[in-house]
Amino acid sequence: MDKPLSLKSRGQINIVLNQKELKKNLDQTSAFTDVDREKHYILEKIEKELEELVGLSEMKKFIKEIYAWLYINKCRKEQGLKVGKQVLHMIFKGNPGTGKTTVARLLAKLFKEMEVLSKGHLLEVERADLVGEYIGHTAQKTRDLVKKAVGGILFIDEAYSLARGGEKDFGKEAIDTLVKAMEDQQHDFVLILAGYSREMDHFLSLNPGLPSRFPITMKFPDYTNEELMEIAKKMLNEREYVISTEAEWKLRDYLQSLRVERSYNFSNGRLIRNVVEKAVRAQAVRLLHEGKYDRETLVTLTKDDFKMRKT
Repeated sequence: MDKPLSLKSRGQINIVLNQKELKKNLDQTSAFTDVDREKHYILEKIEKELEELVGLSEMKKFIKEIYAWLYINKCRKEQGLKVGKQVLHMIFKGNPGTGKTTVARLLAKLFKEMEVLSKGHLLEVERADLVGEYIGHTAQKTRDLVKKAVGGILFIDEAYSLARGGEKDFGKEAIDTLVKAMEDQQHDFVLILAGYSREMDHFLSLNPGLPSRFPITMKFPDYTNEELMEIAKKMLNEREYVISTEAEWKLRDYLQSLRVERSYNFSNGRLIRNVVEKAVRAQAVRLLHEGKYDRETLVTLTKDDFKMRKT
């Protein structure tokens, strides 16, 4: 069984999720002394934000591991010891709505606090933002985006789409330009390529020079049904709504049916957000027809408000 963090022969770090063997120091919850807390206030601040997120347990451990790595490297440098090159370009694999953008945003914030990045912003783009309409246009568009991203993270969603047209597609020009940017901008720039696991694996196989340039690979699993229900209740609570018992069971049954179908495009948190927003709108129409506007009625979503369709 692979360890959660394993160094492959090509120098690639692979974060493998949902495995039992974890480093003891990362399993432990933060139990800092007052002196430690002052010293590690950056980690404390990030961990507070992480506590607000449902699931993502392995991502939370990973972010702590990255912090520890950067902090110890800083200590080694202060002591005149050798420090390995900190290459932080990453591959994110997983279905939509599994927290990839959220984690990228937190990493940008962490890297700024640790003085790895000067600005700490996240620039999220896709194929249409990179690929132009004629020869040379793509390279210019890509360079412009890299320039905007310097000081932060350039996050390319559905990155595999850059290779969907073959050798003659302008997407290849974008890939070549990105590779050059990674060489030219070795400091103050992080590139994250994200997308479905299967497509990302195929994309990387078509570009054999790419994997070694991304030393960190993170796999984002689908949320469990319990986690999705927790996300739904959290979203409703933020909007000052509650879900009736019957409505909760209806939503649970719906999620289970999707799980049984093993829908390839299962969109996790995004699916829940859409379901919640549709239910809120349906409740508004129902109450308008019923003419009931008391407080309890206004905050309660019933099973009739959840009109889910199988995807």
